[in-house]
Amino acid sequence: MLDQAAVADVVGQALREDAPWGDLTCQALVPTTATATAELVAREPGTFAGGAAVAAAFRLTDPTTVVDLLVDDGATFDGGAVLARVSGPAAAVLQAERVALNFAQRLSGVATTTSRYVAAVAGTGVRIADTRKTTPGLRLLERHAVRAGGGHNHRFGLSDAVMVKDNHLAVLLASGLDVTEALRAARERVPHTVRIEVEVDRLDQLEPVLAAGVDVVMLDNFTLDELREGAALVAGRAVVEASGNVRLDTVRAIAETGVDVISVGALTHSAGSLDLGLDIEVR
Repeated sequence: MLDQAAVADVVGQALREDAPWGDLTCQALVPTTATATAELVAREPGTFAGGAAVAAAFRLTDPTTVVDLLVDDGATFDGGAVLARVSGPAAAVLQAERVALNFAQRLSGVATTTSRYVAAVAGTGVRIADTRKTTPGLRLLERHAVRAGGGHNHRFGLSDAVMVKDNHLAVLLASGLDVTEALRAARERVPHTVRIEVEVDRLDQLEPVLAAGVDVVMLDNFTLDELREGAALVAGRAVVEASGNVRLDTVRAIAETGVDVISVGALTHSAGSLDLGLDIEVR
């Protein structure tokens, strides 16, 4: 479930950025008595996400605005579909329009991209997961959009899990520390509920890492043959995650190597905005 207060905070910041002193155009031209009804219309097919942000954009601008979300986050739709209907003071509807569309287009783009990756690995049992390569300030919403598209979330941030990446390992080795012992010591320092994941970029790094009893190993930028060999070497001793240079045209082959999870930065850092429009009828 989305934290609605957090959503309101993110959307409120966007509204203040867009109209810090109000909407001068509406103040100069639109009668205060004018009302409007608007429909959020899909110009292309996709998967919807961002309903909470759309509603917040209009309601925070004017609490009397009525927002009817006609599809749920995660629903698929065709071009021409009406996704939401908004009615209220015309000036408020016009002022919130761009911010609401920005959220709907961006988050639906993430959900749609994710759904394509999920569909590509259907039947393999492999999870598609996001990464921390999110838009600053929008991680909460973008990760929700990944879930709406059928994907799964990786750790939310640095405070949620121990994830030892290549640079961490380089620091350990440069300090003369044994990797296995260092990982065992890390296990002793964190609560028993915290998972430990280690990224490796060579097969010969696997055994020292597995000897420490880690929960997840990430095989980073491995070839398909290396992924197959790595999954076989792990042999169920840890969850196997594949990452690095994952594309829609390669993700199925990666899923068929025996890994458990594929993390895809492109779900958020490269997802395009879906083409949605707000069609307004002024009364």
